[in-house]
Amino acid sequence: MSRPIVGIIGNHYLLNDEYPAHAGGTMNSLAVSEVAGCMPLLIPADPRFVTVGELLETCDGFLFTGGRPNVHPEEYGEAETAAHGAFDRARDAITLPLIRALVDRGQPFLGICRGFQEVNVAMGGTLYPEIRELPGRMNHRMPPDGTLEEKFALRHTVTVSEGGPFHNLFGATKVMTNTLHGQGIKTAGSRVVIDGHAEDGTPEATYIRDAKGFSLSVQWHPEYCAATDPVSRPLFEAFGDAVRTWAKA
Repeated sequence: MSRPIVGIIGNHYLLNDEYPAHAGGTMNSLAVSEVAGCMPLLIPADPRFVTVGELLETCDGFLFTGGRPNVHPEEYGEAETAAHGAFDRARDAITLPLIRALVDRGQPFLGICRGFQEVNVAMGGTLYPEIRELPGRMNHRMPPDGTLEEKFALRHTVTVSEGGPFHNLFGATKVMTNTLHGQGIKTAGSRVVIDGHAEDGTPEATYIRDAKGFSLSVQWHPEYCAATDPVSRPLFEAFGDAVRTWAKA
């Protein structure tokens, strides 16, 4: 029996600083295949190549991945500044309407890092361009040096709501996560429920209120060591179960 398909949102890169390519992290595919039990399918997030309608009919669920480019501030009504960093307007053009369509349909999705921020913006929320510049906030960015293991090391606690969906998955209200992001939620979008925070108050876990399907998003990177991490594994397993339920229906 064929596995249900999870569309993994890809990012635009220049290989060797000159060759344009769409790519996705191998660890995302590993998490979808080995932990969620679904078939990963890399999506070129560019309206020149795909439409939201085609994606909805081709894939059973979606993984909105992290990425260096940020959501353009025009998408949430603010002017571009140097602090907002790099952008990928083509990805914005696909992911934001896709998220809204998934919420309407009840089709499952999981947001990670930039994907977490995309979900908030798609639902009408706003973002801070640089978390570490806010009073009382820690530096959530990826360490500039070190091995991959050091960059993705567990660095802070996330506290989730008692009895909420993340508590039900993790079996605990406090978990340790990695942190590799510069931006973060400023105001929550319509129906976006902030269910978890870092120690400094930064939103780290959300879901969509009254969503008909799986709609969890996290600001950290659970795809790293997803098969063995006690927080990542139940998240991807639950996502996979939701995708299989959608595919069967």
